Amino acid sequence: MRTRSQKQAKLIGRIITYTILIAAAIVCLFPFIWMISTSFKETSDIYKMPPSLLPANPTLENFIEGWKGADFGMFFQNSAVVTFLATIGTVFSSSVVAYGFARFKSRLSPVLFMILLGTMMLPSQVTLIPQYLLYYKLGMVDTFWPLIIPSWLGGGAFNIFLFIQFFRTLPKELDEAAKIDGANSWQVFTKILLPAVKPVMLAVLVMALVYNWNDFFNPLIYLNSSEKFTIAVGLQFFKGSQGNVQIGQMMAMALVSLTPVLFVFATCQKYFIQGIKMSGLKG
Repeated sequence: MRTRSQKQAKLIGRIITYTILIAAAIVCLFPFIWMISTSFKETSDIYKMPPSLLPANPTLENFIEGWKGADFGMFFQNSAVVTFLATIGTVFSSSVVAYGFARFKSRLSPVLFMILLGTMMLPSQVTLIPQYLLYYKLGMVDTFWPLIIPSWLGGGAFNIFLFIQFFRTLPKELDEAAKIDGANSWQVFTKILLPAVKPVMLAVLVMALVYNWNDFFNPLIYLNSSEKFTIAVGLQFFKGSQGNVQIGQMMAMALVSLTPVLFVFATCQKYFIQGIKMSGLKG
């Protein structure tokens, strides 16, 4: 009798869990489904009351008009250039800094590491004005440099932390054996350690790519010329001067902008999860 009641309790628990998960999935996916549906709707169908989830007459007009009307190809190219350079800089610089923390020790190492982690608690709004004044004095405002340079100067505390945790799982005997064979510290880093941390490199690459591709705040602050806008800022072109929003075209271009990110995440999801999981191990 007791075993039967336990089975019933487990069954009820599973039903409740699956119900919650399904409800959460519907809530999370509804905005994405609505965006896809709206991008294929005609203008009259978008504002029809009561609203319908599926388009009555699917059309590609929003994609064609949106791509041509706002010169979205230029925005796409700008985002691709900034994202590529910033992502490469993030992976390279964060791995180099993490290698220094993980393999080279000094009296200041604990202090510097605490300062590094402390930057994660510092809101970006605190450093916004000093950074803007710095780039303004250097003549870099309205260029891509403010969006690229920070990625080559450390790559972010969280990314460095991921690399450090993974480097610590690798035995130092690898370094010693390579140095006995005549390798210097840079060769140990590039030829021994980096090939062993590919999961974390891919995890950092995916996170940096998604962040830089979808970044709206920094391009909005530093870019003034419309021909230099990225996709995130360029979507504002679909908002008219009178406050009228071309919803169909905006949703269509938003769907186009999400396609590269979804493709990269879908193809690298296995390595992304593996990198995050293995970075939590202690060395």
